[in-house]
Amino acid sequence: MRGSRPTLEAVAAHAGVSRATVSRVVNGVAGVRASVREKVQRSVAELGYVPNSAARSLVTRRTGAVAVVVAEPETRIFTDPFFAQQLRGISRELSRADTQLLLLMSESPADSRRIGRYLTGGHVDGILMFSLHSDDPLPAIAADSGLPTVFGGRPWWTVPEGEPQPCYVDADNRGGARLAVEHLLERGRRRIGVLTGPLDQTSALDRLDGYRDALRAADVHPDPALVARGDFTAEGGERAMAELLDRCPDLDAVFAGSDLMATGALRALRARGRRVPDDVAVVGFDDLEPAAWADPPLTTVRQDVRAMGGMMATLLLRMLDAHSAPGGNRAGGRAAGRGNGAQGGERPRPPEPVVTPATLVVREST
Repeated sequence: MRGSRPTLEAVAAHAGVSRATVSRVVNGVAGVRASVREKVQRSVAELGYVPNSAARSLVTRRTGAVAVVVAEPETRIFTDPFFAQQLRGISRELSRADTQLLLLMSESPADSRRIGRYLTGGHVDGILMFSLHSDDPLPAIAADSGLPTVFGGRPWWTVPEGEPQPCYVDADNRGGARLAVEHLLERGRRRIGVLTGPLDQTSALDRLDGYRDALRAADVHPDPALVARGDFTAEGGERAMAELLDRCPDLDAVFAGSDLMATGALRALRARGRRVPDDVAVVGFDDLEPAAWADPPLTTVRQDVRAMGGMMATLLLRMLDAHSAPGGNRAGGRAAGRGNGAQGGERPRPPEPVVTPATLVVREST
């Protein structure tokens, strides 16, 4: 057999079992005793057997690939550390499950149409989708594809009563923003501005609501003049901070909806001769690398972005396992059954959304 590719029959002869038993082990099918499974796995390793992916997909109804769809331009994805951490978490979990990650980026209607054709073409088993905007067609495209889907971030749409709710992973954005502003209030700050992210994203809306919650709880009336809209980038944060300083030169603190925006705010404050934190205290959100590198190091709200990406992948893999099980249904999308298995041909139940905690990390900027 030297020089030839080992076959399923060769593995069966080497292990002293039937070809059907080897097939069940290779394809992860239940019902094989542990001792037999170990024997087959040893033979697979010793012979260097590589399963035929086309034949395996016929047995498992799986392609072994997951689409990760990000509704942002590639320049943003490859420069913002948020996306790097999210993708690292996703990649790690998918790799553990021997599943391929396929990255699809969308910044135009043409991209959305291309992604829709790809998702309905049978190339992937499921979808991970994040950084969505309220006018984005991608959620509807995911639903039309019939594939199990997990979203990153709280969805903005509503689902009819009685239908399974979208599966998603998010941070406690509102609670985290509240922590940030409470911290500034405790430092004696009263003219607290906010740099929001894009208000067509639920994370930005939730952080703005948390800012207002904290002010109202302290009997400080939220002043609309102290709200400036950014875009989660350093450049957007710098522009928004300059706008705030022009409009409200007496502000003594600012909460930025991301660390990148906070670093841009620091640049704008420095350019205006404002000392941080003496004149203006600054708090960010994310606790990614830019926070510790900032000058001064940035007080920020920590969300575990990598763990959130990993949880998205974990939930999707559970959904795929449920759909592959007897009685499972491969149809997915927003309203598909997901998660906990099924009996008697019923749809698997959807897993609950996961909202991870946010904590305050205090550094020198406050």
